[in-house]
Amino acid sequence: MQLRNVTVALSASALFACGAAAGGWVIPAFNHSSAVDAAEATQPSSTAPAPVPLGSAPNWRAVVTENKSAVVSITSQSVEHEQGPGDMFGDDSPFGGDDPFSQFFRMLPRQQNVPVRSLGSGFIIRSDGVILTNAHVVRNATHVTVKLLDNREYRAKVVGLDIPTDIAVLKINASHLPTVRLGDSSKLEVGDYVLALGAPYGLVESATAGIVSAKGREIGNSYVPFIQTDVAVNPGNSGGPLFNEHGEVIGINSQIYSNTGGYEGVSFAIPIDVATTESQQILTHGKVEHARLGVSVQPVSQALAGTFKLKQPQGALVSKVEPDSAASRAGIKSGDVILKFDGKPVTDNGTLAALVGSSRPGSSATLDVWRNGKPLTMHVTLGNASQQSGELQASNNGAEHGRLGLDVRPLTPEEKSQAGVPAGLLVQHSTGPAADAGIQPGDIILSADGTPLNSVQELRHIVHDQKNAIALLVQHGDQRIFVPVQLG
Repeated sequence: MQLRNVTVALSASALFACGAAAGGWVIPAFNHSSAVDAAEATQPSSTAPAPVPLGSAPNWRAVVTENKSAVVSITSQSVEHEQGPGDMFGDDSPFGGDDPFSQFFRMLPRQQNVPVRSLGSGFIIRSDGVILTNAHVVRNATHVTVKLLDNREYRAKVVGLDIPTDIAVLKINASHLPTVRLGDSSKLEVGDYVLALGAPYGLVESATAGIVSAKGREIGNSYVPFIQTDVAVNPGNSGGPLFNEHGEVIGINSQIYSNTGGYEGVSFAIPIDVATTESQQILTHGKVEHARLGVSVQPVSQALAGTFKLKQPQGALVSKVEPDSAASRAGIKSGDVILKFDGKPVTDNGTLAALVGSSRPGSSATLDVWRNGKPLTMHVTLGNASQQSGELQASNNGAEHGRLGLDVRPLTPEEKSQAGVPAGLLVQHSTGPAADAGIQPGDIILSADGTPLNSVQELRHIVHDQKNAIALLVQHGDQRIFVPVQLG
């Protein structure tokens, strides 16, 4: 069973071709008063109605009636590169007009630019046209269109987006728009009623309901402690709101587990508390920065708890501390078990990742650590995730990726030895041009345009001097191949 984003995806030959996209347009920075208004608009309501009596069903009709006008449909247009039938030499074969192999050459594949349209959902959080949605709905988009319930359509600008948390903020030129009320996702409990509004498969004003199935789900290396529900969420629901029984947004529908691409009973939403924090950074600074501790951690099993003299299996066990990281400077060691982060319990490694990732770089935190059977309190100044990973970042229509679309870092001595290479850069994340060229996380970039790579800065310089394309020597497992990448 695979995890899928829930943006509608159709073939390029269909009437509406849809796919995930990133990027967009950057609008001028908001003034201070606008930033304050944004912060105030995203605070949980202090006048929430009384809880639904035990044994009573929520009034979903009232929730839909109140909020349907603030839920929007989003269409993003982008261009994908595909290999299709081509003509290597056009009408001129190198062997002359009577060349018997001319048909062979004409059928060799060539790269084609295929227009793609993606359908998703979103919701208005500010009456002057500020909208929240998923980053994967508008990622790499050249045009973004927002359609309101009354069929008005607006060209939207992507104020900013954050790939790790899958949050994007859009802005349309409108005023006096209806808005949703934001709730407090930290108060959710398993079994609570929830309802999704959105446009699955482009079917606008669709409502589906269920309950919270679990909290704090860890998916991959995400910073997000996802809310798991049994609400029917399908392609096109991406970016749409998840409401509680009081009509407050407590999540953004984002992903599903599915073998077929459709709903199979397990859906995931981004807690609105996370989305609020990220959106405020985007509205104020145009981007999101995540903190980094600099450790590799694993869950504490029952067997490990006994080994480390813990009363119960809890916390995040540090298996590796990165050199010159925030953790190493604070004195954290391999074998430490982190039990609390700034007073908040760390139930497992996923909880720690979410707590650290939602913090600001440069901020201070207190760690409750278990070492050699004794409790310790340690203080750490958190680092910057993008700087420490060596991420290639550049302003590209508001996207948080560079011209290559790569997140890379130098190999450690152990990784060099395992790969059998003297140097290189490990690919941690691939998007945009690099992903289109087939470069994947785990690949090792050995050289760029024939120059061996020892540092991220070397790659930056080479990319900066190129206008159109760059040739990367990539090691994938035991294979090495030169990969041409068209620069964004």
